[in-house]
Amino acid sequence: PTPIQTRAIPALLSGRDLLGIAQTGTGKTAAFGIPLLQKLSIGHVPPQAKQAKALILAPTRELAVQIEESLRTYGRHLNLKMTVILGGVNQNNQIRAMSRGVDILVATPGRLLDLVQQKHVNLSAVNSFIVDEADRMLDMGFIRDVRKLVAMLPRERQSMLFSATMPDDIVKLTHDMLRQPERIEVAPQSKTADRIEQKLYFVPMPQKRQLLSELLKDVSMNRVIVFTRTKHGANRVAEHLSRTGVVAEAIHGNKSQNARQRALDMFRTGKARVLVATDIAARGIDIDHISHVVNFELPNEPESYVHRIGRTARAGGEGIAISFCDASERGYLRDIERIIRMKIEPVAHDLPELTEEQRRQMEEPRRPHGHNRGGRGKPHGKPGGHSKHGGPGGHVGGHREGAEAYNPHAPKKRNGSRPHWHRGKDKRREGVA
Repeated sequence: PTPIQTRAIPALLSGRDLLGIAQTGTGKTAAFGIPLLQKLSIGHVPPQAKQAKALILAPTRELAVQIEESLRTYGRHLNLKMTVILGGVNQNNQIRAMSRGVDILVATPGRLLDLVQQKHVNLSAVNSFIVDEADRMLDMGFIRDVRKLVAMLPRERQSMLFSATMPDDIVKLTHDMLRQPERIEVAPQSKTADRIEQKLYFVPMPQKRQLLSELLKDVSMNRVIVFTRTKHGANRVAEHLSRTGVVAEAIHGNKSQNARQRALDMFRTGKARVLVATDIAARGIDIDHISHVVNFELPNEPESYVHRIGRTARAGGEGIAISFCDASERGYLRDIERIIRMKIEPVAHDLPELTEEQRRQMEEPRRPHGHNRGGRGKPHGKPGGHSKHGGPGGHVGGHREGAEAYNPHAPKKRNGSRPHWHRGKDKRREGVA
């Protein structure tokens, strides 16, 4: 067992509430999942219609799917019903699954609240409640939804909250949610995995794609996640790689849930060598044997760097993290080095001199990057809004995630993307895509 499992499992089996301060990748799912499965399987009574005995909240759809798959694996010989509720897909299958009741419900907060309000889900029988990646919920503007859901739960229950950091809103949530919890703290947030080799290239923005293509000539880069700051950036990098013969898939918040899952499956099964992602994939995505993480653009929150590079060197393995830094990102680099408490050694590249066209691109006026500090917990748009598309968030049957929340004043999208005159605005606010 990992350190968090060693300490959490006995506390949970004894019925204690739990506050876990732990990064993704420390074994949290098994730490709460195994005691939960044991508790539910002893003297098992089938669930009632529309009810769940255990509720697990996760901030992203991918993480919710992953938790449910893990619990299915751990409990495959137990006769327990499980389902996952999330936005981005039609709600009918989720309503059908809940109509018979489930033992374990894994959900993203927005869609769950939507189905509760439609009276398709009843939370009055929940006796185990778990919030995973609570600080990410705060970033994505879900804390209000979580509080509403907590208010609907029975007072007599066992609760667990896991978070990598403890901002004030999370501290308040722990007071609302937990009773005399056991506090377990492992792997402080500034600690990057010891087994990750970190490299840095100083490279002008117009040459970043060129450098990425050069690096990918190395066959040891066999399963690579490339992180960009914006959704448009992810699409452009994925298209560039596909043109150069590298099988690459993009994943970000503008893609439908089915497209996101398909991209992940292609990457997980090795059909795609590269996954280009925004920070939506920086936490909770657990795919084995990722050889390299490339920060095509440095994140504007230094904590995201720690989460991004933590996609590699998982479960005792080793990995390499490569970062590209242009002149406008030096401030981000300083913040990252401060939080990881080490200097990342730069590596020289042998790219040719900039062409005239590349110099011209560099001379084009660019807005300075702003640091995404102090804006935590202030979602863009209007998560509670409704639209003709059938539910809150202007999304079929549910909320959109974080910065993608429904905005009634936004111009209509064309061909699946924002109009060109708004893209500059998108880039400034898409720290979390």
